[in-house]
Amino acid sequence: MAWDETFSASFRARHETADADDAARMLDSLERTRARLDVLFPRTVPDVTVVFHRSPWLLDLAHPLVPFERLLTAPAARRYVVGSVTANTIHVLGPSTLSQRATGVDGSREMLQRAPDVLYARLVVGANNRRLPPPATPPALLQRVRWAWLVEGAARFFAGQVEHARPAIARRLREGGRPSFPPSLRDAALLGGTVLDLLAREEGPEAAMRLACYLDPEGPEKALYDAFGHRELVHTEGAWRAHLARLADLGGANPSRRRR
Repeated sequence: MAWDETFSASFRARHETADADDAARMLDSLERTRARLDVLFPRTVPDVTVVFHRSPWLLDLAHPLVPFERLLTAPAARRYVVGSVTANTIHVLGPSTLSQRATGVDGSREMLQRAPDVLYARLVVGANNRRLPPPATPPALLQRVRWAWLVEGAARFFAGQVEHARPAIARRLREGGRPSFPPSLRDAALLGGTVLDLLAREEGPEAAMRLACYLDPEGPEKALYDAFGHRELVHTEGAWRAHLARLADLGGANPSRRRR
């Protein structure tokens, strides 16, 4: 299959020729995401290359941490771990492969279509957080384990993926037991964004941006205490669990549309 390139104002995509139209649509979505993030964050990342990989095994071969990250993720969210980033490059499954990966459950296709936007938002978070600079150096990887809920959550929240994740959240709550707060590494990809979503609802999107841009040296608990208006963590945890329950109820799976 022949390869081609598609350009937009801030992005260049490498993709199969057959995916040209879909790649162009994804670049349009990335431009809109960049414009939104440019309003909130001190800076965004220009001149980004997006490499659309033809199959999961080619992506995993190019980026061995992706299958490892997928393995460490709760089953309800594994199909949405579909890419990685370097300093100014996004590696993600190609448009047709992303479509094939979707299930019949509401929100699955939308979450996968927003995967490049999630990875771009991850780049922006890294660019604005000096303690998590891209690329992922060994010290940064250690930080990312402790703060995975924030790194993943901010990327998925600011990319607009959380609103489509309700059925996946409902599945996670049915299958995986009681999640920790803040979410563990296993739940970072799916539940991390719900913490940012709750913060934005209570304190505004600027508060979510500030939380994403600074890792408090005293740890996540202190960061959450400050972000939620100096509210005791036990009360914020209660509000978060109630928020999860609302999301799971609104996204409850229709019995006639089970996961394929």
